[in-house]
Amino acid sequence: MKAFLKNSRISPKKAALIADLVRNKKVTEALDLLKFTPKKGAKIMTKVIKSAAANAENNFKQDRKTLYISEIRVNKGLNYRRSVPISRGRIHPILKRNSNIWVVVSPEAKPSDDKKVKAESKKVDKKVEKNVKADTKKVEKKAEKKSKVEPKKADVKAKAEPKKETAAKTPESKPKK
Repeated sequence: MKAFLKNSRISPKKAALIADLVRNKKVTEALDLLKFTPKKGAKIMTKVIKSAAANAENNFKQDRKTLYISEIRVNKGLNYRRSVPISRGRIHPILKRNSNIWVVVSPEAKPSDDKKVKAESKKVDKKVEKNVKADTKKVEKKAEKKSKVEPKKADVKAKAEPKKETAAKTPESKPKK
């Protein structure tokens, strides 16, 4: 359930922007989005996605409403080399970049698959809860041990006696001569 477009006359950077818009979306949703996107790459991407969906319908008997874009890649294609003449017989090169576009569509996950995933995630959650409880018990025990330790005698004396504050010395006025 794939479709390729080789050497499309759009640079890979520009095509990649459009590909990011529709990646991991339903085919119908992606086509609606591209319909109102005012870029050259939107028309090109629409054709490739329609082709991949048509391949899925015709060859694999899939329903278009259940398909989503599982993979979409935009790679560099051939470069057309052109040049512009400048002064003193020299030229400036121009690269007209092309891109290869690859779209893979697949049916959405079945509800039975979702149940398996949810059951596995519940098992993992229970294990995590057990580990968290064990860790909190360890921390509580350490805190109890620290609170049971008595402070040293020197620390008790220092806390009991307040520090003596020395009065600030004021400079005495000097006698005039």
